[in-house]
Amino acid sequence: MSFSAVLHALDLLDSATVTGREVAAAIRAAGVTDVEVKQVTGKDGSTDFLRVTVAGTHGRLTGGQAPTLGIIGRLGGIGARPEKIGLVSDGDGAVTAVACALKLGRMAQQGDRLPGDALISTHICPNAPTIAHPVVTMMNSPVDMATLNQEEVRPEMEAILSVDTTRGNRVINQRGIAISATVREGWILQVSDDLLTLMQHVTGRMPVVFPLTMQDITPYGNGLFHMNSILQPATVTHAPVVGVALTAEVPVPGSATGASQPADIELAVRFCLEVAKAFGRGQCRFHDADEWEALQRRYGSMRVLQTLGRN
Repeated sequence: MSFSAVLHALDLLDSATVTGREVAAAIRAAGVTDVEVKQVTGKDGSTDFLRVTVAGTHGRLTGGQAPTLGIIGRLGGIGARPEKIGLVSDGDGAVTAVACALKLGRMAQQGDRLPGDALISTHICPNAPTIAHPVVTMMNSPVDMATLNQEEVRPEMEAILSVDTTRGNRVINQRGIAISATVREGWILQVSDDLLTLMQHVTGRMPVVFPLTMQDITPYGNGLFHMNSILQPATVTHAPVVGVALTAEVPVPGSATGASQPADIELAVRFCLEVAKAFGRGQCRFHDADEWEALQRRYGSMRVLQTLGRN
């Protein structure tokens, strides 16, 4: 179980003064030595980007062949101070990423290491701006989406889980976690059977898949509607990306405080870690490689959807 790691992450991030360096120190204390912090300033303030590298027993970092999984905690900010006091709903992506890092450190200390490398990234901003949205008030980021993607998506990631609070909508009406179909290079592909199986194991329930539109997988900045930024990493990578959404039965603003559900975050952490175990062993496919090649032969590239398109 990952509850202690989740509660530790919540305690760390529910703070008006928390910095990336403090979070990095906690992760190092848990047993992960390779942690980087980089402060970036944008037009609406600054944020601390966090990159955690957990080497696997047979991962690329040690010359092995086990593939590398990326886990990205997506969010605008963990807080909306001074407008709101406390951790906001939108911060759960960062909480999940930090809890994954804490749990992996403790696992390694106790003799359980992943087969493949795990690369975890997120950012820490306790005073991010908010933005109006058709359904609820959402969180914005002090830096633009291009910067978020540049700092959080790493070329070594061979598949990516993008974890994001996705409660501010009316198309998901179940509390807990949900996953998306696999997105790669502008294609919305079949939902991964392997991921559905792991989700069943983790939740003990039928898996939940949230809907995607073509707009959702295009870059921010094109003036089109996006449910949120959960699939934005897919606009800058060749790797397959799956969104892991923290959900609710009713629309909950990303800027709402007191809305984080520790049990739901723990499900997200446990799901990400089970995927990391299976992916590194070659037992979890994000998509069918043969079908991917057939799509390329028959229909060609859809990478135009990774761009801003025509004016």
